[in-house]
Amino acid sequence: MAPTEESDDNLMRIYIEISAAFPDLLFIFESVFGGLVWILVASSLVPLPLLQGWVMFASVFCFIGTTVLFFSYLIGSHYKEISWVILEAAYHCIAAVFYLSAAVLEGLATISMHNSFTQEHYLENAFATVFSSTATLLYVNHAWFSLIRWKFFRRIRRTLP
Repeated sequence: MAPTEESDDNLMRIYIEISAAFPDLLFIFESVFGGLVWILVASSLVPLPLLQGWVMFASVFCFIGTTVLFFSYLIGSHYKEISWVILEAAYHCIAAVFYLSAAVLEGLATISMHNSFTQEHYLENAFATVFSSTATLLYVNHAWFSLIRWKFFRRIRRTLP
């Protein structure tokens, strides 16, 4: 029995609903881990101000951007236009690059302070490195699902009259 167009449309709608719900759930985890990076770097000693300044910029920028997008999605603005889907995909790709660089730089700062600072300050930076790496993975996953959502929105837009 060959699949019909109606069953294909139903499968596409179900896939879009699932792919739309999962990335929206990632907003919460991105905010939590981004906030943890922000708090840990802000409360630690700063052995390399330039490196940790970038980590602070990346975490604050991504935290504010994620919060703004999350609240715009709560009011339902992301399903009205394809431009919101493009904005989400572009933002999460940029945020993934920012957090990847922040994780690498925070790891470098942590390695450089291994023997010269107290264990407490070393652990704060080590946990900031772990949380920024986790945030990187979250943003990469969100970017991937956003690009998939963009692809399906483009396909649906082509089929609409």
